[in-house]
Amino acid sequence: MEKIAIFPGSFDPFTKGHEDIVLRGIKMFDRIIIAIGHNSKKSRHFDLDFMIQKIGEVFEKYPQVEVITYNELTAEIAKNYQANFLLRGLRNTTDFEYENTIAQVNKHLNNQLETVFLITNPSYASVSSTIIREVHKYGGDISKFIPYQL
Repeated sequence: MEKIAIFPGSFDPFTKGHEDIVLRGIKMFDRIIIAIGHNSKKSRHFDLDFMIQKIGEVFEKYPQVEVITYNELTAEIAKNYQANFLLRGLRNTTDFEYENTIAQVNKHLNNQLETVFLITNPSYASVSSTIIREVHKYGGDISKFIPYQL
């Protein structure tokens, strides 16, 4: 049976930390689907089509990585793609508490779904999409935090 993982997130923007999680996940899974979800509580800073294109370019040499968008429960998108794993990165204990709660709900909604947590590489532990958006919004250079050119 093929091991398929969904890597869900808003990816606004997709960072080098996200890239690192996917590259490490490739060693564990046959396919990784980067799933850009629509968060009703947030408006996007970076255009969705632009982000799909850039993420696709980052992983163009990795046919086992796919980029999709979705507007439904993560547990349902996993069923639709026959994925039994969610891939998530953890930077700190605050991330763990938040992600653990989500993992429990996803398991309740889809009992075949396992969440796999990878600890963030220390060099990316301080990087968050929220901070990068703020830096970009005010004209700061974010090139060292993202794996593509703006």
